[in-house]
Amino acid sequence: MKKISVLIADDHEVVRQGIRKSLEDTTDISVDGETGDGYEALDMAIRGSFGAMILDIAMPGPGAMEIIKELTQRKPDLPILVLSMHPAKQYAVRTIRAGAAGYLTKECLTSEIVTAVRTIASGQRFVTNAVAEQLANAVANGCPDRSALAQLSDREYQILCMIGAGKMLKEIAAELALSPKTVSTYRARILEKTSLQTTADLVRYAVTEGLVS
Repeated sequence: MKKISVLIADDHEVVRQGIRKSLEDTTDISVDGETGDGYEALDMAIRGSFGAMILDIAMPGPGAMEIIKELTQRKPDLPILVLSMHPAKQYAVRTIRAGAAGYLTKECLTSEIVTAVRTIASGQRFVTNAVAEQLANAVANGCPDRSALAQLSDREYQILCMIGAGKMLKEIAAELALSPKTVSTYRARILEKTSLQTTADLVRYAVTEGLVS
């Protein structure tokens, strides 16, 4: 029986170790690649022959959304499971729409990761009840989402979530491998698109919209 070959991309080594152990305790899954860098993850995914990819939402280098969109074009047969510390409301709909095959939070049981990998490797989508609810709300009545949140780019949305979580601009810059000036520019764009004035306003907005766990 051919095993499902998995690529793990997460910038926390302890997380990668935990995922690898869970997957390799099975008889039908093998971890054949892992990295903590977004650029390397993209390169490995394009060059490799993996049956599934587990991708952290935030890593140094290109963000998960960029990686998903690039791989959807260049490796359309590679199913991607997004694993995030953020609740479904923050990123699930965006990642699924971008081309991800599934979304799980890092609070999930290890058995769920195994099930998710098997599911997406078989060509199906894996969504929890929480994610299914978010997707249903997103397409309710077939109306396009014209809210301020929907107008944000993927990077702007990511930074808004991080600001809402109380992170300083320098922390965000370091985590995303961006310059503080670039993050400040994104902040200014978010303020403009949301018609808000201050960082404190953004924090309150993120809390109100349920973007903070």
